[in-house]
Amino acid sequence: MADKAFANIQRRAEPLRVKKEIIEERGYPNLRLIREDLADFDYQPSKSRGTHRMVVLRKEVHEEQRQLVMLHDRYHFYVTNDRALTNKQVVQEANRRCNQENLIEQLKNGPRALRAPLDTLDANWAYMVIVSLAWTLKAWFALLLPVAPRWRSQHEAQRERVLRMDFRTFVQRFVLLPVQVLRTGRRLVFRLLAWRPDVPILLRATEAIDATGV
Repeated sequence: MADKAFANIQRRAEPLRVKKEIIEERGYPNLRLIREDLADFDYQPSKSRGTHRMVVLRKEVHEEQRQLVMLHDRYHFYVTNDRALTNKQVVQEANRRCNQENLIEQLKNGPRALRAPLDTLDANWAYMVIVSLAWTLKAWFALLLPVAPRWRSQHEAQRERVLRMDFRTFVQRFVLLPVQVLRTGRRLVFRLLAWRPDVPILLRATEAIDATGV
């Protein structure tokens, strides 16, 4: 329903991609990945009894700054005791674990759940649990978004975008919306007073929540 309701609305044109021009104008280094290579070898620290598997990711980077152009390599090392995964799978697994670091950063600087404003350990623990519930509700909101077969690729991309969205951005786009509440005919009518590109996502989520009775 939400997609059909906003299908005829003319969307704003996408802004021009001027990042490269701005980088060149201001003299910043412009980095561009050329290729990646993977290799592994056995590694045993001097005081270790066992041998570990070392996976190396080499990135060939093209760096350009004004008239100066350089090619240099960057190396990333991954230590593991898993011999079953391929080199690529080891790197992908490490990248997925980085999402946990992003979660910690968001809990710290988004809803500020990792602050300790109170004077006892139990009170600070309760504060962390209560405030982190706001982040959990954001994740639930994203996971409840329905995926229609006809719009599967678009809806799945929207769900992933909301799930990875910063907490402050989520609040600005989905929470801080001006709404007029009307009571008429034994029902409540919520009238949106502002248009934002993410409003169709909000309406789809509302329909899904109403259907599930959450």
